[in-house]
Amino acid sequence: MNNYKLTIQYDGTNYAGWQIQSNAVTIQQKITEAIEVITKEKVNLIGSGRTDSGVHALGQAANFRTEKELDAYKFLYSLNSILPNDISITGMKKVNDEFHARFDAKSRSYIYIFSHHKSPFFEKYSYFYPPITKLNLHSLNKLSRALLGEHDFTSFSRKNSEIEDKTCTVKEIHWRRNREQTIFYITANRFLHGMVRTIVGTLLYAAEKNFNEEYLLKLFELKDRTEAEESVPAKGLFLFKVRY
Repeated sequence: MNNYKLTIQYDGTNYAGWQIQSNAVTIQQKITEAIEVITKEKVNLIGSGRTDSGVHALGQAANFRTEKELDAYKFLYSLNSILPNDISITGMKKVNDEFHARFDAKSRSYIYIFSHHKSPFFEKYSYFYPPITKLNLHSLNKLSRALLGEHDFTSFSRKNSEIEDKTCTVKEIHWRRNREQTIFYITANRFLHGMVRTIVGTLLYAAEKNFNEEYLLKLFELKDRTEAEESVPAKGLFLFKVRY
């Protein structure tokens, strides 16, 4: 069998997330169907992780195996010609047979984008949230550093999550600002369902209330999603990069 790794970008607006579902259209479904049209084989497309409904990706990774030896350049062109305009395969390469897009990933990075002004060009890909400009970036970054390291993120994940182990290791976290946008960046070894959007919403709340790091550390101890704040909307979230 031949094993191929794909790098993928997508606009998640019109999809019910990454993972195939029986009653909704998903990114994984669209790419799998396109691969099967070309290879004329049933394939199992393995993503580095799930993204929720409405979440976008700049650097999702996936792999699939096929009996055929593929010309990566030609296959990439054919695949993109079949896929809808809101999904693009930006890279493809042959990898060793053991490579697994999910289990071999060392870390994943997400960004969340806030727009400072109402704009039709930012509407689908950012959260227009005027109070963000009044928050001190230095204070936000100081507050966020309390999340660095290994913690139990139960309070930051959806209550119906099937995963029992809620321990994640945050490796990098920061906020940046330009004239038009404020951008939140986070890297961790793994993420739980709804975790990034809950972290962002909770950090905003803490900054607005002038809470210190103890507030976040207490949330780790409580292990209760109802104690953290509301999630920010999906449209501002992007899976930025997966590292192997």
